[in-house]
Amino acid sequence: MSYHVPVLAGESIDALAIKPDGIYIDATFGGGGHSALILDALGDNGRLLGFDQDGDAAQNVPEDDRFTFVQHNFRFMKRFLRLYRVEKVDGILADLGVSSFQLDEGQRGFSYRFDADLDMRMNQGTGNTAATILQEYGERELVRVFSELGEVRNSKTLAARIVEARRDHPLQTIGDFLALLEPLIKGQRLRYLSQVFQALRIEVNDEMGALEDFLLQSMEVLKPGGRLAIITYHSIEDRMVKRFMKAGNMSGEPEKDFYGNINRPFELISRKAILPPKEELQRNPRSRSAKLRVAALKSTEK
Repeated sequence: MSYHVPVLAGESIDALAIKPDGIYIDATFGGGGHSALILDALGDNGRLLGFDQDGDAAQNVPEDDRFTFVQHNFRFMKRFLRLYRVEKVDGILADLGVSSFQLDEGQRGFSYRFDADLDMRMNQGTGNTAATILQEYGERELVRVFSELGEVRNSKTLAARIVEARRDHPLQTIGDFLALLEPLIKGQRLRYLSQVFQALRIEVNDEMGALEDFLLQSMEVLKPGGRLAIITYHSIEDRMVKRFMKAGNMSGEPEKDFYGNINRPFELISRKAILPPKEELQRNPRSRSAKLRVAALKSTEK
C-alpha cells in the first residue's frame, strides 16, 4: 500500500546528491515514496533510516535489508541513530506537514471535508486531541494558537467565541466546530478553514517544537558536506528552516566567534526555495504550496 504521492520527488533526490554507499535519513517516511527513490539510488552497501510517528506508515515499509523503519517522531533522530549505531549520515530529507493519506482518512480528524471526532494526532497513542485543546485552553492561549500557528486574521474573535460556545456544548466533532466557524469566516472560505485547522494540527502535534529539535540535531549528525533537504508547506515552518540554514539557529542571525568572525554552519545549495514545476502542480494540486530548501554542512576543519 502506498498512500503518499511524493512532492518534488526528483528535485529532492537530486538535492541529496546521493552516494551509493552513503547513509541517509528519510525523516518523514509516510507512504514511502521518497524512501523508494532514495533506495533506488543507493548501492548494496548503502543504508536508509525512515522515521514516522504515525503507526499507519508501518504498512508501507519496504522489504529491503538496507532500510530501517523507526516508528518515532523525527525529533528523537539523534537518540535512535545512537541506538542503531549510526554516528554520522550523508544526507537528511524531511517532507513536512500532513500526508495525503491523513487528509483523506476522515476519521483522523485532520480535514474539514469530513465529519469525525476532532483528533488530529499524528501519533494516536499520545498527547491531547484537537477537541481537548478547544475545550481546555484559555482564551489567551487560543489566540496564540490561531494567530501564530495559522495566521488567522480574526483570532481574538474566534478564541472568544470558542470559550463562549463550549460553556454550553463541548466541541467534540468537526461538525460542531464548523457550525461555530461559519459565521466567523473572513475572506475566502477554504483558505480560512485551512488556516484554522492547520493551527490546531500544529499545536496538537507540537510540530514547531519538533522541527526545532530536529533541525538542531541535524548539525550534529550530518557529515561535513552532508546535505539537508527540507520541503515545507506554510510560511511558519519555512521561515524557521530558512533562518536555520542561513545561520544555524532559530533567529536567523549568524553568530560570531571571539575574534568577530561570522559562523555560518551551512552552505546554501540553492539560495532560493525550489518550487514544483507546472506539470507537478497539475498532477498533484497539494504540491502548490511546497518549497524545497537545501543546504550542506560545512567542514569545521581549518
